[in-house]
Amino acid sequence: MRHVLIKTLALTENQNYPASALYVTATPIGNFSDITLRALHVLKLMDRIAAEDTRHTAQLLARYKITRPLLALHKHNECEAAQRIVNFLRTGERIAYVSDAGTPGISDPGGRLVNAVRNAGLDLMPIPGVSAITAALSVTGDWAGTFTFAGFLPTKPKQRTARLQALALREEALIFYEAPHRMLETVCALAETLGPSRRILIAREMTKRHESIHQCMLSEGKSWLTMDPNRLRGEFILVVEGAAEYIQHITHQHDLILMTCLDEVSLSTAVRLSVALTGISRRVIYARALELKKDGSRKQKT
Repeated sequence: MRHVLIKTLALTENQNYPASALYVTATPIGNFSDITLRALHVLKLMDRIAAEDTRHTAQLLARYKITRPLLALHKHNECEAAQRIVNFLRTGERIAYVSDAGTPGISDPGGRLVNAVRNAGLDLMPIPGVSAITAALSVTGDWAGTFTFAGFLPTKPKQRTARLQALALREEALIFYEAPHRMLETVCALAETLGPSRRILIAREMTKRHESIHQCMLSEGKSWLTMDPNRLRGEFILVVEGAAEYIQHITHQHDLILMTCLDEVSLSTAVRLSVALTGISRRVIYARALELKKDGSRKQKT
């Protein structure tokens, strides 16, 4: 094992790390031990390190006895700080950028910095590592073989519903991030808009001391979360099953049946009646009903 570690370190150290380059560096999402050997090597090479939260990053660096000047770059100062970093790079410095956890630029600051560095004609180097997305997917199962990462949903109900309606017909699994104070509201919105019969994986505090992973149907999500107040604490990743079948399986005749029902009764009743009359799965009928209602409301406004 020691021989393998020494060989790995040697390969890492022999790679070329040019000056005047930004190193977009992934850091652990919770457990400091998840940092890669390459990330540690790169951070030691840097002239300075830009961080989303310099206090948080200082703790990580102290753990591995790395001392480098820190520069704050977060969502409130990203444009200004990005220009400062470009200026430092132009003098020949190597600079790493790290967010609080995981990979910068994925629901974290970093995207504008990358744009600024690229527009300045300077080099960018990704230093990959642990990811909350892939960590959750690895324990989801074969129903999440393909996926769409949707990040955080809008906080306003109407905007959130519109966003979910736009995703309702996607066959691939859907991945969301969510804050603890919005979890119940979000799980209820997922069940209402996507349908209660989809599977959901609720991953909380990934890689941390109080990590928990639970899979159930969307209809069961709220009751599971409220059984224990501790289940609503921490950071969440949600993996939701995609639509089961392509919407093309619905014929024009099926559409006529569904539209007639929607004109006369509520959405839930229209879906129930259409399933009974057509024999098509509730999931597909429900997704199609949402699309028809959306198209109908658009036509009424024009």
